[in-house]
Amino acid sequence: MHLHKYEKYWLVFGVTTLVAFLIILGIGAFHQGSHPNNGKKTLDYEKVKEFAPFDNPGVHKVEGKDWDYEVVVLASAFNYNPPEIEVPLGAKVKFIATSADVMHGFEVAGTNINMMLEPGYISEYVTTVNKEGEFLIVCNEYCGTGHTMMHSMLKVVKPNESQ
Repeated sequence: MHLHKYEKYWLVFGVTTLVAFLIILGIGAFHQGSHPNNGKKTLDYEKVKEFAPFDNPGVHKVEGKDWDYEVVVLASAFNYNPPEIEVPLGAKVKFIATSADVMHGFEVAGTNINMMLEPGYISEYVTTVNKEGEFLIVCNEYCGTGHTMMHSMLKVVKPNESQ
């Protein structure tokens, strides 16, 4: 079989590009540690409401940890439980969240809080809330026909105003 010299050049270029891509991907995945997290916490998403802390969603003051409050959120079919979260200004907060049905997003608009909630996995995020006000919590992962109606509210209030 006879190949034109320009065809040979393009074949060599294509194979070289593919090999270079695979080498770069291999270095990123294995040498730099960019691979899926095996240390994720998991649970049975069909019975998520039976497991702590998701059996009692809401804001909880904690003692003896590196954070002041734990906010437990359970996302399911176009709503967040609890529908409203209130924390004091300046508090270090750990958000613990999961989904009971499909993939959902958990983004607090105007802050650095952004998690993907996968059924069967527990997502955690620790941050200090240092801006007072009301922040809209939206689902930024398409989850079905009611996706646009899936929202909640984070209220950051002065410490003497919190309940």
